[in-house]
Amino acid sequence: MNDNDIDRDEIEREDAERDEDALPPEALRSLSPLAWARYGVSSIAYVRPVVVNGQQAVSIHAADGTPIGAAPTLALANAAILQHGMGAASVH
Repeated sequence: MNDNDIDRDEIEREDAERDEDALPPEALRSLSPLAWARYGVSSIAYVRPVVVNGQQAVSIHAADGTPIGAAPTLALANAAILQHGMGAASVH
């Protein structure tokens, strides 16, 4: 195996770990807004357009709204989110 090969077993293990952390639907429905934000803070990120030094950019935020990064394009922002083991949430 070389550096370009995908370790499918590792991906499956990471998916299983994420599933173990998931709350059942009944518990999710009863979360307060603050608890809901904290629930995904380490695994969910969202993006929004911003202007940085007069240039269009995309800011990356944790689920609770904490800014955690920025990128020049949406594609790069999504790539950064995935690279850090987080899921990108689409919010409109």
